[in-house]
Amino acid sequence: QVQLVESGGGLVQPGGSLRLSCAASGRSFSTYIMGWYRQAPGKERERVASIDWTKRDIVYADSVKGRFTISRDSAQNMLSLQMNTLKPEDTAIYYCNTVPARNEYWGQGTQVTVSS
Repeated sequence: QVQLVESGGGLVQPGGSLRLSCAASGRSFSTYIMGWYRQAPGKERERVASIDWTKRDIVYADSVKGRFTISRDSAQNMLSLQMNTLKPEDTAIYYCNTVPARNEYWGQGTQVTVSS
């Protein structure tokens, strides 16, 4: 069974940092483009960052550029998202998935709440 399990979310004050992790199991994603997505209350899910298998093609949404850093460890089948200088508008459930996303890979996500 293929699973993507996100972790690392939590409550943080504006300006704080969090590091999200995504552990993949059931198959190797080493040759896939992988991405982090988020869905805020009342909004559609959006992709915030993606990284290809060479780690050279990295793309960020304008809203997170300069604050978030995506990385991957293909040997460990892991994906990470370092989030710095967090803002209240970053509050959302964060998910990892392939790019383009596949419905069968959506996990439970991890909640990130930025609030004072």
